[in-house]
Amino acid sequence: MITARSGKIINYIVGQYIAQAIPVSSQVVADDARLGVSPATIRNEMAYLEGEGYLIRPYTSAGCIPSDKGYRHYVASIEAVNLPWEEQRLISHTFHQVEKEVEAWVSLTATLLAKLAQNVAVVSLPKSTDCKLKHMELIAVQDARALLVAVLDGAKVKQILVTFDEAVSQPTLAVVSSKLNSACNGLTARQISDKKPELSPVEKQATDFLIEIMHAEDSQEYQEPYLEGWHFILNQPEFAHSDRMSTLMELVEARGLLKVIVPSKLSPQGVQVIIGKENKDEAIQNCSVVICRYGLPEEATGTIAVVGPTRMPYSHTIPTVYYMSSVLSQLMAGLYGREIYGEQDTE
Repeated sequence: MITARSGKIINYIVGQYIAQAIPVSSQVVADDARLGVSPATIRNEMAYLEGEGYLIRPYTSAGCIPSDKGYRHYVASIEAVNLPWEEQRLISHTFHQVEKEVEAWVSLTATLLAKLAQNVAVVSLPKSTDCKLKHMELIAVQDARALLVAVLDGAKVKQILVTFDEAVSQPTLAVVSSKLNSACNGLTARQISDKKPELSPVEKQATDFLIEIMHAEDSQEYQEPYLEGWHFILNQPEFAHSDRMSTLMELVEARGLLKVIVPSKLSPQGVQVIIGKENKDEAIQNCSVVICRYGLPEEATGTIAVVGPTRMPYSHTIPTVYYMSSVLSQLMAGLYGREIYGEQDTE
């Protein structure tokens, strides 16, 4: 059983190791932790915590470093804190300088998050489970060829070059576009397919093209995320001279990092912390991930995360991820004409 004093020792050692990246000796704990007990008592406590798996002694004569279990105790003890006001102001001011587009928001989030967390930031574009049509337009190109432009929920614009069975003029395509907008606005691909209104051959083909573009969007489970902050993680001693960095880069090149860092059960609300071997994939079991959903669960959601060594400044990273996810959620709510209420939790 972990006593209050043992818990303080764990948390002190974690805090010191996060700050300095060197093993923490019992003498340092006795001198600086202000626990009011003798160095011998501290040594006994640390030996007990080592036996319980909270601490690791890299070498026989060395001090201790935290294990994944020790980090987990530390994270569980972190009380809810707000991001410092000056950082909130920086984020708010910076977002006011960019265009009101989802891609711009996501890109900026990755850049700011990496800078604030001093680790790798991973931010995915928001995705609907079943995208809905907001508007479509057919533009004549040549003879039977046309450009189909579909605006989907979340302000996503998709376009494909299509070929009809017969030559079509722009006036004809304008009529077709108007009819399909009236019939299909706000519907998913399945709803459009099931509706089956009276359609001419050209209208039927245009509908099939539209369903095709929407199905393609729905099938994209993991889009390429925005990644920033590799130079920060390279400066961490854990990654400076090891194969850990090359493993991460291989995941990025294989476009698999997002799949790997998302836990099998990611809560729709709240910040989650996955530490070391708690990660499902061996490739990142030397890392920690602080991750959160953002967006509107009933409309579109994305993922925002920080990836770094287990020696991560959790007490700052957690509120940073939380705040950035809240900002993105508010921006997404504006796109859909919604308002967001309530607070998120930290796990």
